[in-house]
Amino acid sequence: MATIKDVARLAGVGTGTASRAISGRGPVAPETLERVRAAARQLDFRPSSIARALLMGSSGMLGVYVPAFTGTFYGPILGAIDAELRAINRHMVCANGCGQGDARRLALDGVEFLLERECDGIIVLSNALLDDDFVALSRRIPHLVVLNRDVPAIALRCFTVDHVHAGRLAAQALLGKGHRDIALIGGPSTAPDNQARLAGFHDELARHGVAVNPSLAFEGDFTFPSGHAGARALLAQAGKGYTALFCANDEMAIGAISCFNDAGLRVPDDVSVMGFDDAPVAAYGSPPLTTVSVPHDVVAIDGCRQLVNECYGLAVPMQRDYPAEIVWRRSVGSGPHANVAAAVAASSPKAGKSAARRR
Repeated sequence: MATIKDVARLAGVGTGTASRAISGRGPVAPETLERVRAAARQLDFRPSSIARALLMGSSGMLGVYVPAFTGTFYGPILGAIDAELRAINRHMVCANGCGQGDARRLALDGVEFLLERECDGIIVLSNALLDDDFVALSRRIPHLVVLNRDVPAIALRCFTVDHVHAGRLAAQALLGKGHRDIALIGGPSTAPDNQARLAGFHDELARHGVAVNPSLAFEGDFTFPSGHAGARALLAQAGKGYTALFCANDEMAIGAISCFNDAGLRVPDDVSVMGFDDAPVAAYGSPPLTTVSVPHDVVAIDGCRQLVNECYGLAVPMQRDYPAEIVWRRSVGSGPHANVAAAVAASSPKAGKSAARRR
């Protein structure tokens, strides 16, 4: 394998000049730069990332931990971070939670893996880690960003949407369509984002004298199969009517619709279904899914930009305000109490930073 010395010798320059030309750091005359680049191409020279990291005090990489590489949620987030880094000639190293042990242990091991790779900064997305875990990590990792969590002790390190507010929007949308008998498939009860969005959902229903019958509430795990299983359990509740179903993410909502379709129920004629996230798959369901849209990709980009600014001395603009909105498609229809919808809309707090749109 060719070295920088080989490139310098072929180009007829000193090693320092060749290094500056390859790294792009420091003055090099245009004609010299071209000679060095031509020599590098001829020798198929590839700079050593280890040597470059030692020289520059930076690996040029950010680490990203997510619980899994599968599903509709994590892929767009990883893609957004990767695109942001490639735009400034930096890269990401990823770790996930696959392996033996509980989810918390796997998350801690994943972050440790990224630390061992000398990443300049680390982005963590995990429902399994405790607030105390994040605080402890922040003491070890000067450049840490936490996505989709609100940890008060390190608030400036956290980037997330307002899940409580987004949950309220879901309730307002169903109430506004005349639904008062509402079933629920939530995510894992231990997941902070799930807890927050369901708290907002239940609180908004309660403001209008509505409550979810506990026998019509089921816990899923944010996957298609758990949504299908939750809908199957709902179908087994003979004599307990519901006109709408709220699912705490889109994958579960689409799984539930599949189950209803298999049972001969028509969505939304027989039952309305609302999701949460506005994942890419939501627009292609049968019928297309009405959902609460939250800009997780924008959240991830801003978290990445904070680390980019800190680690590489840039000043890329960023924000911390992430409005949620209802995206109306075709999975939610009018309920039997549609005549009171106007009263609900008039008495609900205005969404303020949120809106509704149709697709």
